[in-house]
Amino acid sequence: MPLAEKYYPVHCRSIPWVMAIPWVGRSRNAPTTFAPTMSLPIPQSPNPPISQSAHPQSGLLLNNPHNPTGKLWTKEEILPYLKQFNLVVIDEAFMDFLTPTQEQSLIPWVAEYPNLVILRSLTKFYSLPGLRIGYAIAHPDRLKKWQQWRDPWSVNTLAAAATAAALQDKEFQQETWNWLTPARSRLFEQLKAIPGLDPLEGAANYLLVKTEMSATKLQEQLLKKYQIVIRDCLSFPELGDRYFRIAVRLPPENDRLTEAIAAIVLRVMGNG
Repeated sequence: MPLAEKYYPVHCRSIPWVMAIPWVGRSRNAPTTFAPTMSLPIPQSPNPPISQSAHPQSGLLLNNPHNPTGKLWTKEEILPYLKQFNLVVIDEAFMDFLTPTQEQSLIPWVAEYPNLVILRSLTKFYSLPGLRIGYAIAHPDRLKKWQQWRDPWSVNTLAAAATAAALQDKEFQQETWNWLTPARSRLFEQLKAIPGLDPLEGAANYLLVKTEMSATKLQEQLLKKYQIVIRDCLSFPELGDRYFRIAVRLPPENDRLTEAIAAIVLRVMGNG
């Protein structure tokens, strides 16, 4: 029997409180239902466009920095919602890419707000995707309840060892902070200079780019002609085929990428 796959919204969502949560250890044949969510647009505005749900008990799920726009909201912009929603879940999977003076984590407020849950990932910053390791930070009372249904072997020995080694590598952490910000700014300007492209400023290790040509066609030509892969945004209904997302890499790699994109875009515009 086919199984329902867990769905994790990537855009800002206002979520009805009554919803199904996949239960570790439950019957694999048990039906799984999911409550509808209210999807909200994420413009590059100073404040999240969030209003209280009509449901008397509602929850808010927000990733910060936002994926895929890269938008970073300040602590001051998010804190008011902790008094507005019964549950606030902040996905901070990409927060590690910001320096201590830049980051806007709400971890210090977990003890004060029992309705706040912070999700963090070690697979992004430390490049450990195969290990699928992350963690949640929440009020002790909430964590105590979670202990009753969590997987008893949630982290294997190899993942635990790799995580411990990664967290101790302060040199890698500092080196990443040193090169990422200038590389991202330089890549942004390079993309902005290409006709038909409109990159959005971001705070993480990627940039979202709006394109006048089909992002799917651009993706295909980059792979075929230059062996470069970019991420299309077809899985984001709000974006579709006119956006793509690219990773910020070292300057020589970014140069190769932008030169290839420029060549394709100019060729398409010339034929148009």
